[in-house]
Amino acid sequence: MQSRTENITVSAICLSLAMVLPFITGQIPQIGAMLAPMHLPIIICGLLCSPMYGLIIGLLSPLLRFVIFGMPPLFPIGIAMSFELATYGLVASLLYKKYGIYKSLITTMILGRMIWGITMAGIAGFSDISFGLNAFFTVAFINSFPGIMIQIVFIPVIIKAIKRRNNLSENKRIY
Repeated sequence: MQSRTENITVSAICLSLAMVLPFITGQIPQIGAMLAPMHLPIIICGLLCSPMYGLIIGLLSPLLRFVIFGMPPLFPIGIAMSFELATYGLVASLLYKKYGIYKSLITTMILGRMIWGITMAGIAGFSDISFGLNAFFTVAFINSFPGIMIQIVFIPVIIKAIKRRNNLSENKRIY
């Protein structure tokens, strides 16, 4: 059974990484959108912690980063990212034990991007922001392809290294 203290500790580390990793992109929004540095720790949090922790850390990360650093802009990017990252944390956690790292990772990434697109479409419906299917595919998949590849390559390596370090089976959570 997962300890509350262990979940809080891992979640805090992942939240801290979500605050710091975007500095790698040098605060250039185009590079940040392409590499998606906040996605890595949120998905990892979902894979390592129980679903509620992944959801909460995903939801709070963009909002907290906006409050502390002013990036990402709260409207519309920060709001849409909050829903997207909450989906990443929740879905990764729910699917990992049953489906393993790759199936859960790919499904998580697709569902998170779909939630982002739905959120952006909803925001566009209530504001003067232009957002359509072409914008969705361009931003969610084409422009972010380098970040998607980084996630597919590095997240399994990180999770497997942690599992090996703790002598755990493939689909078992650490905590």
